[in-house]
Amino acid sequence: MDDRDFPLHLVELMGEVLKSTNGNDLEAAINLLINANQTFIYGVGRSGYASKSFAMRLVQMGMKAYFIGETVTPIVGPNDVVLIVSNTGETMSAIQTANIVRRVGARLIVLTRNRVSKLAHIANVLLVLDVDSVEFDHVIAPLGTLFENTALVYLDGLISLLMVRLGETDESMRKRHAIWV
Repeated sequence: MDDRDFPLHLVELMGEVLKSTNGNDLEAAINLLINANQTFIYGVGRSGYASKSFAMRLVQMGMKAYFIGETVTPIVGPNDVVLIVSNTGETMSAIQTANIVRRVGARLIVLTRNRVSKLAHIANVLLVLDVDSVEFDHVIAPLGTLFENTALVYLDGLISLLMVRLGETDESMRKRHAIWV
């Protein structure tokens, strides 16, 4: 394989994973997010970076959204929604966060590759990126790269769906950008 083919091959792999998401309950996730008093997002490592990008876009749509772990994040309440992004669905801090979410009566959306994980079992809404259905050379996408990159694209797609539902545009969101441009 030519060196120039590596990025394109990764994008093709992401496309294969995204095509395998037909069992996801996007409608339920969208409804929870739209009707939430506040939305909280959690992820660690590279999944956390994808999660933070999603939280930023929610804020730019005018929603009350926070990333769990930041110093200015308020407490989760019963009318709130929490989205946890976890490749394995078994990350201990994510499981602890999910248990707290359920205990306070908030709703839990989980985005993972592992539909039989601990997080998957306690989710109100489960979104699965079936990375395991795609065969690939792990040199092209080491460790959790394929899940993490696909999660970023998937969450951006979810933003597009929310924009349509909420009547948001690029122009309306730009006015809420941290540095108005």
